Amino acid sequence: MSNRAVLEVIALDAEDAVAAQSGGADRLELVTDMAADGLTPSRATFAEIRAAVDIPLRVMLRLADGFAAGDIEELVARARELREAGAEEFVFGFLDEQGNPDLVAVERLVAELDGCRWTFHRAIDRAADRDALRKQLADLPGLDTYLTAGSAKGVDDGIPTLLVEAARQGEAGYEPQILVGGGLRLEHLPELLAAGIDAVHIGGAARPHGWSGPVDAAAVREWRTVLDA
Repeated sequence: MSNRAVLEVIALDAEDAVAAQSGGADRLELVTDMAADGLTPSRATFAEIRAAVDIPLRVMLRLADGFAAGDIEELVARARELREAGAEEFVFGFLDEQGNPDLVAVERLVAELDGCRWTFHRAIDRAADRDALRKQLADLPGLDTYLTAGSAKGVDDGIPTLLVEAARQGEAGYEPQILVGGGLRLEHLPELLAAGIDAVHIGGAARPHGWSGPVDAAAVREWRTVLDA
């Protein structure tokens, strides 16, 4: 098995997925409605993307912009529907009004997913206490990744936090892989890779013409090349 760094790319449809895989993506995050920062895609969209590519897909479970869970029963129903369609990996993460992890919502989804691997997304960057959140979630089945910029403001502000957390890999609550995304640029990579961070997540960086345009395979390939250098 390759030890190369993981490159995850946001895909909205099958065209995005094919371009991302062609450019060297290892995994896709499937979402819809980037105006709301990424919501749960339809079962049909998942099926089209699953048929188009053979790399792992992590499907967003999120009903509205922000980090509140909203209708938990609807979230569970969407998760069940996507699992029935063949989804095996997911992305979610919810906070309560105090900025603590919404354990009721998270644990309901974890129970529904029944061992599927999942990413706790950038809600961690809005948490009242990142360290406490990690420790509260540490024993949940399937949690293997945190998608984080280190700061709600993005990677530029979050690098010091990312470096500290990378140095704690293996401690209780710090076993999941750090997947860096949120304002990430190519020039950030050398410092992050040197610190042992081995997974990155890109969205807009894979789309030279913005979110109104598709993923560009050449743009993804540039990231792959730098990660592999």
